[in-house]
Amino acid sequence: MNKIISAQEAASMISSGMTVMVGGFLGCGTAQDILQCLAASDVTDLTIISNDASMPVGPDKSEYYGLASLIHKKKVTKLITSHVGLNAEVSEQVSRGELLLVLVPQGSLVEMIRAGGIGLGGIITPTGVGTMVEGYEYVVDKINIDGRDYLIQKALHADVALINGTRVDTKGNIWHQGTTRNFNQVMSLAADTVIAEADEIVELGKIEAENIMTPGVLVDYIVKKGGK
Repeated sequence: MNKIISAQEAASMISSGMTVMVGGFLGCGTAQDILQCLAASDVTDLTIISNDASMPVGPDKSEYYGLASLIHKKKVTKLITSHVGLNAEVSEQVSRGELLLVLVPQGSLVEMIRAGGIGLGGIITPTGVGTMVEGYEYVVDKINIDGRDYLIQKALHADVALINGTRVDTKGNIWHQGTTRNFNQVMSLAADTVIAEADEIVELGKIEAENIMTPGVLVDYIVKKGGK
């Protein structure tokens, strides 16, 4: 099966009301082209799971960088994330009741995604014990193990994961350069459909087996960054 599609085709696979994971760290290692197509669509009421809400201005001076484009167009009604401090539009929309913000400690967030990807019901963590985190919707219980309190938190899963790869072969095997790996690798496990936006697409075998970080069996579709 040919996995290569356009950014527009990828965006068309996402419908209103879906839960979407978006890889990246402040836009680094993010599927930029797909997000721009999605921002221009009529899709609304998305639940987004991501590390952060990106930034209104990117390092390339583009406006509404990465996930910030969906926030700006008010496509997102629920955001599950760990950091929003660099995108003021998030707090503005929360204060107007337009956006539900669910803040999760970063380490807990990635483990909740990993749990969702490997079939676990949740995670057990001491992070957040004795804080407002205990009252959050994803915390289902508190237990004591060997004299220490832990929170039981739900696993996270999505309808679609939008991830990025520096080099992706035609079967979907991915090499992530440096810190662009971030949340992309774990999110590829935790969604029904995984779409990888590639900085470069290469033929099968051009990525050494030991350098494959996300195996192609997890990737359903590939989009060439900058393609049409």
